[in-house]
Amino acid sequence: MIKPGQIAEILSLYKKHGWILRRVLLSDTLKSALADTSGNLFGAAEIRSSEIDAVWFSRPSKANQEAWELRVLSEAPYALIEIFDDDDEDEIREETLAEVESRLKSLQK
Repeated sequence: MIKPGQIAEILSLYKKHGWILRRVLLSDTLKSALADTSGNLFGAAEIRSSEIDAVWFSRPSKANQEAWELRVLSEAPYALIEIFDDDDEDEIREETLAEVESRLKSLQK
């Protein structure tokens, strides 16, 4: 299982490259293991219960686009990325993000 220090390194690296931490997906197991540190690690980011342990980051992409990256919280670096147009509706974004999370779940099995 990934340790808080390793998660902090991942978050720091993404921040260094201009990514913004948006959401945190935690299994009950990891949530329990991080109980004392999750507030310090993830700041004000939304934390959601999930079957996978991962974090969503976003940053501006090309003109009028935003990239969202779903990074697995594990020692092995693995991520899926999705690009949205600035004028995409929130409902479309949420559906797409849920699909990406589903894809990640299926890849981890």
